[in-house]
Amino acid sequence: MTAAKARPLPQPLPQPLSLFPLKLVLFPEAVLVLRVFEARYLDLVSECMKSGAGFGVVCLKRGDEARRGAAKVAFETVGVMARIDDVDAEQAGILRLRCTGLSRFRLQGDPWQRDDGLWQSAAESLADDPSRSPGPAMLQTVGALAEAIRKLRQLDKVPFAEPYRLDDAGWVANRWCELLPVPLAAKQKLMELADPVIRLSIVDGYLRDKKVVLG
Repeated sequence: MTAAKARPLPQPLPQPLSLFPLKLVLFPEAVLVLRVFEARYLDLVSECMKSGAGFGVVCLKRGDEARRGAAKVAFETVGVMARIDDVDAEQAGILRLRCTGLSRFRLQGDPWQRDDGLWQSAAESLADDPSRSPGPAMLQTVGALAEAIRKLRQLDKVPFAEPYRLDDAGWVANRWCELLPVPLAAKQKLMELADPVIRLSIVDGYLRDKKVVLG
């Protein structure tokens, strides 16, 4: 059996790391489209474009972070870096961003807000998924994802960025996690799992339970 080949460790994060809290879970290599109009996030986009750095996407566990100083706001502690790939000015004061999920990170300590309301935090990088084969038991789940991609492309919907790495357990698991109608808390736990084969195994069990994959 060939040993798993580890991917390079992610680059050091900006300190402090600027955060974009959202009511979603971003996965590595996922496509993220955002409409940005708040001044603090317009400034963040400008800062990222000048520095070449990305920003951290964290899932909102509780509260509405748009309200300054809201005591009941809570974020998940593990998020994913986002790289800005394309910026389009939809109209005056509104930007449309196309971003890609990169590596995971873990917040260290409690986040705080700058004077302009932008959330920031100390954070540490987490290792990327090692490259692992899905294995024979997962081939039906891999095939089901390939079929889902084919059908979406027929509808002129391209939810995933190429290349499609159907031979990689982490990539397949993450793409299924984006598609599945499961609670955010469940998606968060799946995203945090360090072993991509275990993540894919959980997804496989869910698909079989829902009769998406048979056998």
